[in-house]
Amino acid sequence: MKAVKVTERNIMFSKPMGKDYDLNLGLILGINRNYIIDTGVGSGSIEPILDYIGSDKKPIVIINTHWHWDHMWGNWVFKDNIIISHSICKTLADKHWNKCAEFHAKHIDGEVQKKLPNLLFDDKLYFPDDGISIFHSPGHTEDCISIYDEFDRVLHAGDNIGDTDEIIVPEIDTDLDTFKRLLVLYGNIDFEVCISGHNKPQGKDVVSRMESALHKCRDKQINQ
Repeated sequence: MKAVKVTERNIMFSKPMGKDYDLNLGLILGINRNYIIDTGVGSGSIEPILDYIGSDKKPIVIINTHWHWDHMWGNWVFKDNIIISHSICKTLADKHWNKCAEFHAKHIDGEVQKKLPNLLFDDKLYFPDDGISIFHSPGHTEDCISIYDEFDRVLHAGDNIGDTDEIIVPEIDTDLDTFKRLLVLYGNIDFEVCISGHNKPQGKDVVSRMESALHKCRDKQINQ
């Protein structure tokens, strides 16, 4: 995976997943902990991040932004670490794990073992000493969470951002009203850069671009 230093504390690890999109994992180098955001498709996804961290012995905290397979298969590497997710995420991941592992087996990188999150929340978590907020942000899926680095003003949005600039609104497994509330939430956050699960880093204007794309989608549905 290619390491892209987005800010001093925020690194994005990226590799092609298909013809049109990438798989991105995030790393926040905190003062007291290092935070790995999503674990990709197996141990092979994690090795470059651990190499980057190197001899830094701060505790590693894992965060799963939602239950989809390409965000959780490397969890098992951190079986003794804190793995954070929304409470719904664990339930959905457990329910769909075996089917996803069978259907998407061609994407496995390295080794995969089943490991579910072990620190669950419903609304938000806050690590004030590192300036890290983790909060429920349903949109792409009902269990989606986002991470905000208030020191570097970076938002990690998982798959709540579309895979490409041309398809900036992701597949919505909730509903349009829920996604509109998500955009209001993001619009109220003072971020300069947004890192997502598959797209390139975005600026704050990504919110208005998604709003515009949603309006066009709704207008198209009305006129059909």
